[in-house]
Amino acid sequence: MKNLFAKILLVSVLISLFSGCVQQTPTENATTPTSTASTPQDLRLATTTSTCDTGLLDVLNKKFELENNVKISTICEGTGKAIATGELGAADVVMVHVVQAELKAVANGSFINRSYMMYNYFVIIGPENDPAGIRNASNATDAFNKIAAKQSPFISRGDDSGTHTMEKSIWKAANITPAGTWYLSVGKGMGDTIITANTKEGYTLSDRGTYLAMKDKVNLRILFESDQKYLFNPYHVMAVNPAKFPNVKYDLAMKYVNFVISPAGQEIIRNYGKDKYAEALFVPEEDAGNVTSP
Repeated sequence: MKNLFAKILLVSVLISLFSGCVQQTPTENATTPTSTASTPQDLRLATTTSTCDTGLLDVLNKKFELENNVKISTICEGTGKAIATGELGAADVVMVHVVQAELKAVANGSFINRSYMMYNYFVIIGPENDPAGIRNASNATDAFNKIAAKQSPFISRGDDSGTHTMEKSIWKAANITPAGTWYLSVGKGMGDTIITANTKEGYTLSDRGTYLAMKDKVNLRILFESDQKYLFNPYHVMAVNPAKFPNVKYDLAMKYVNFVISPAGQEIIRNYGKDKYAEALFVPEEDAGNVTSP
């Protein structure tokens, strides 16, 4: 029995020694898997809802992100709010479409390197049967006069956006202060405003791009669009000023600004929408010709 116990003990020791010999131990030459990809930089973009609602930024931003190892945090809001976001230093780059507000923000030192990137036109949309008869209007103010005279439902964004700002300027030029049950201010983005106008069978002012992106979802039609003075809709992109907000990512913001106005960025703008809507939703600045912007 003692011999058997000794043999079992010897076998156990040998197994232990053998296991120790074959067990992997860390050495100077051992390697462990490591990730070679660096963490993407974050870029904050404050922009108007039309660039989001049309889907243009999905394409533009994806290309920029892939080529520059960047993650863009897009804040989609009316132009007034987007400019305010930039003026608080809560964005690195701003893309908007209210010329006078942009120039004011540049003048107060909030933004620099403002660049004209594209344009389209505002359109007045409404029911197919056009109860206010604006198809025959001579200009945008005449169209608004006809809507007010008929007291046809008009849906306003009411959100201090670029579209809302343009709408207010047209009412002012028409010497009309819109009020009453026919005038509804919803305080929402362009897409939601179009849906509300469709539900109410009313009129609204829209940028052409957002309407085209939504036209198959609503019964509204473009009823008036021929007014260069009031319906021209230019878009600009600009960097938040690092002299005023030292924590912004100015170099990255300028890389983005330069991308959207570069031939590659302009080509995306030039073709975006053609496959779905048979026309581009925006005209790139490269193709603007004499269609200039302040």
